[in-house]
Amino acid sequence: MSLPSAWLDDPRVLRIATLLPVALLAALVAAQTFGNGRALVLDARAAGVAVAAVAVLFRAPFLLVVVLAAATAALVRAVSG
Repeated sequence: MSLPSAWLDDPRVLRIATLLPVALLAALVAAQTFGNGRALVLDARAAGVAVAAVAVLFRAPFLLVVVLAAATAALVRAVSG
């Protein structure tokens, strides 16, 4: 990290610094999945993310989560158009 080591001695700063990358990645996923400029979009990507979230809740292996999400998005796109 780019923070001075003295700043990371504070437990609050350390906790925030460790959670910040996860929050930024979640925000990026949400923006890429549900956003199209300034419009909210619900399409096959949203269905894939929903299936992936359920698979994660059931503690599925990462590769299975990715395959399920991709297959769901492909199926929704095939059916809808």
